[in-house]
Amino acid sequence: MDEKKALKEIEKLREEINYHNYRYYILDSPVISDAEYDRLFKRLLELEEKFPFSLTPDSPTRRIGAKPLEEFKSAAHTIPMLSLNNANTTDEAREFDERIKRFLETDKDVEYIAEPKMDGLAIELIYTNGIFAAGSTRGDGYTGEDVTVNLRTIKSIPLKLQVKAEVEGKHSLPLPIPVHLEVRGEVFIPVKAFERLNKDREEKGEQLFANPRNAAAGSLRQLDSRITAERPLDIYCYGAGAIEGAKFKTHWDILHALKKWGLKVNPFIKICKGIEEVIQYHEDMEKRREELPYELDGIVVKVNSLDLQDRLGVLTRSPRWAVAYKFKARQETTKVMDIIVGVGRTGALTPVAVLEPVVVGGVTVERATLHNQDEVDRKDVRVGDWVIVQRAGDVIPEVVMAINDRRSGAEKPFKMPDKCPLCGSAVTKDGAIHRCTGGLSCPAQLKEGIRHFASKRAMNIEGLGDKHIEQFVDNGVIKDAADLYSIKKEDITGIERWADKSAENLLNRIKKSKNTTLSRFIYALGIRQVGEHISRVLSKNFNGLDELMEASYDKLMEIHEIGPETAESIVTFFKERHNREVIERLKKAGVKTVVSGQWSVVSPLKNKQFVLTGTLSSFTREQAKELIESLGGRVISAVSKKTDYVIAGAEPGSKYDKAKELGVKILNEEEFKKLLSC
Repeated sequence: MDEKKALKEIEKLREEINYHNYRYYILDSPVISDAEYDRLFKRLLELEEKFPFSLTPDSPTRRIGAKPLEEFKSAAHTIPMLSLNNANTTDEAREFDERIKRFLETDKDVEYIAEPKMDGLAIELIYTNGIFAAGSTRGDGYTGEDVTVNLRTIKSIPLKLQVKAEVEGKHSLPLPIPVHLEVRGEVFIPVKAFERLNKDREEKGEQLFANPRNAAAGSLRQLDSRITAERPLDIYCYGAGAIEGAKFKTHWDILHALKKWGLKVNPFIKICKGIEEVIQYHEDMEKRREELPYELDGIVVKVNSLDLQDRLGVLTRSPRWAVAYKFKARQETTKVMDIIVGVGRTGALTPVAVLEPVVVGGVTVERATLHNQDEVDRKDVRVGDWVIVQRAGDVIPEVVMAINDRRSGAEKPFKMPDKCPLCGSAVTKDGAIHRCTGGLSCPAQLKEGIRHFASKRAMNIEGLGDKHIEQFVDNGVIKDAADLYSIKKEDITGIERWADKSAENLLNRIKKSKNTTLSRFIYALGIRQVGEHISRVLSKNFNGLDELMEASYDKLMEIHEIGPETAESIVTFFKERHNREVIERLKKAGVKTVVSGQWSVVSPLKNKQFVLTGTLSSFTREQAKELIESLGGRVISAVSKKTDYVIAGAEPGSKYDKAKELGVKILNEEEFKKLLSC
C-alpha cells in the first residue's frame, strides 16, 4: 500500500473508532460488536506501525499508556479551580439563596443549575483546536499536577472533539469548536468496578483501596500510565475554565455545548427555578443515592447566568455563586476504647478516639477525631462510651455524640494533658486549640516541619523522603531545618542503608536547594495560615525576607487576601526567638532567596526572554525557571532571533547550536548567577 492510500485509510479508521468510542462510552449505545471494534483497532495499529510518521496525539491508539514518568510536572490553571463552601441543612441552603438575592438586590427567584456532587478527583482538560493537549489535577486550586499521559488512557475522555455530535438519537446542528477550551470534570471509579478492582487486588495479595475516591486519585497519579490504563476510570464534565472562540450566556449552555462536542456530562443535571426546586432535587437525589452506580456526597448548586456569576464574583477560596449542598453523612454505632492525643506539625494537640472497629460507608473506621477539648466537653465523650460515629463529608471520621443511656458508670472523662505527650514541653491553649510550646524541639513538629520544608513545592530537596527524615531525626543528625545545610557525608554514611554515593547525591541536592525564590522559602517555613498562594502574595509585597520579618500586623492587613488570623500568625511566628535563630542560621548556611516582588521593577531580567539548555549544577531546571520569572523574565522553549539569552549548562543540546547560529547571547552558569545578583 502506498503512503497516500495508507494515510487516507488511517484517517477513516480514526474517525470510525472515535465515533464508536463516543457511542459506547458517552451514549452507552454501541452500534457494532466488540469483535468488529477490535478488528478496526487492530487494523489501525498495524497501519500506524507500518507508517509511524502518521501517528498523532489524538489517535485512539494513544490510550494504551506510555513508559513511566520520573515525576509529575506542575501545571498552572488559567482560572483558579476554587473549592466550594458547604450547606449541610435545608436552612443553610436557603441562607445561600438569601445571600445571593441580597447581593443581587432582587426578590425574584434565581435560576440555578443543580448537579450530582461526584466523590472523585477534580481535573482540568485542555483542548487546542479540538485536540486534547493537556490535563492536570486540581492541586491547590491555582497549580495542579500535569497528568496528561494518564488522562489519555481514560476512554470516556475524547482525544478529539466532535464538530457534530449525535445526541439522544437525533442529529444536532454543528457547534464550532473553540480555539482554546479548558474543561473541568470529576474522574471517578464506578462502585461495582471499584469492588471488582479490590477483589482482584485481594487475590493478588495487594493492599486494598479504602474507597472509590482514593482508588480514582491513586490511579490517576500513577507515574506509569500503563497502570492507569488498566484501571476502570470514568469522568463527568461539569464546567469550563477559559474559553477562546466561543461565548455563552449560561452555565447550562456550556454543559449543552460540552455534550455536543462529545464530552460526557451527567444526565441528572437539572435547571431549577428557585431554591425550593433545588431542595426538592436534593431530596430526590439523596433517595436515589444507593441505586446510582457511583459515589455521591451531595449536590452542587450554581447560579445559571454567567453574567450574574461575574457580578457575584469569588472569595479567596470559593465562588459566591455556588455551594456544595451535602447529603447526611453515613453513621454507625461503636465503642470508644481509649482517647489518645496526637501532635501535629504546628504543635496543635488533637484528641483522637480509638474505636472498636466499625464499617462506615464502606470503610473500616478504627479512629475518629474529637477536634479539641471544648468539643469533647460539649459532646461529653468519655473513654468507654458507646458513640455514634460518621465520616464527615463522607471522608473524615468523627464522633457525633455519646449515647448516655448505654453508660454503665465505668466510663472515664478525658482532660487534655498539661505536658506534650511526645516532648514533655508545656501545653498552652490558643483559643480552642491546645499547643505544644516545644517548637521544633518536639519530635512530631520536627519531623513534620522538616518534611514540609524539604517538600517539592517548598525547598524541593529531591531524595529526602519520609524514611530519611525519620532516620536523621532519630539519629540526632538534624534538630531543625538549618541543620540540613551543615550535614557532612560521614554523618549520613554511618546510618543504615546509606552508602557514599547516595550520601553525595543527597548533599548535592541539598546544596542545589540553597538557591530558591522568596515565595518558596516563606512557604517552607511552615507558618500557620500561610500556604503556597499566600506565600506568593507576601513575596510580591515585600522587598525580601528581612522586611517581611519586621512587618507589623497593620502593615500585613493592608495587603489584599491577608486576613486577621493570617496576619496574627505571621507576626507571632517572626516574634518567636527560636524561629529567627533558625532563619539566621539558614542565611549563614548560604540559603538565598530571590525576591518575587518589587525588585523585578529594576531587574535586568525584566521582560527578557530566556532559553535553558544542558544541565545546571547549582539549580534544577524548575528552580532556574522560577528564579528568572520571579525577576520579571520569561522562559521559552525554542531559540529565535527574539531570544535575549540562552543559559547553557553541561552537555547543551541543539538549542545551543541554534543560539550560536543566530548570534543570541549565551551565558554559562557562572555568568547566569552574576546576572541574577545584579
